Amino acid sequence: MSEVIWHTTMSLDGFIAGPDDDMTWIHGEFPETNAVADEVRQRTGAIVAGRRWHDLAAERWDGRHGIYGGDWDGPVFVVTHRPPPDDADPGITFVHEGVEAAVAGAREAAGGKAVGIFGANTARQVIESGLLDEIVIHVAPVLLGDGVRLHDAPGIDAIRLQGELTDLRYRL
Repeated sequence: MSEVIWHTTMSLDGFIAGPDDDMTWIHGEFPETNAVADEVRQRTGAIVAGRRWHDLAAERWDGRHGIYGGDWDGPVFVVTHRPPPDDADPGITFVHEGVEAAVAGAREAAGGKAVGIFGANTARQVIESGLLDEIVIHVAPVLLGDGVRLHDAPGIDAIRLQGELTDLRYRL
């Protein structure tokens, strides 16, 4: 069965997007190649994302064709309660039955490769459904101060992860 991986970049202060969903802070600031990012991208066969990601991607980042800077191509499953836009990309499946159905469809479409998760809200739903296998986070040495938090789920119990304590040390 395909692994389900949440792959994202986060600012040091815990944001995956800045105010107004700004992502310009990540472009051009860091090396173009990253072995971990390349490995995750290459093993990803399908992606599950939320409607917010879809709408922002269509408006700002060339939609599905802008994923991983245009270096990835494959099916995307968008979890939504709204109908698809009239000019919907045929490579995008709009799923109205919830995140479990979207992950199931993506697993089938991934052809044995991993399923990537895009978007904080979608990732939270996948975690709560018990479907997430791995989180891959690139921590960028920048403080955004505001924006979309990596994981914002007030009132839930702590989710323990397997792994080691990681020390980060930066100079201003």
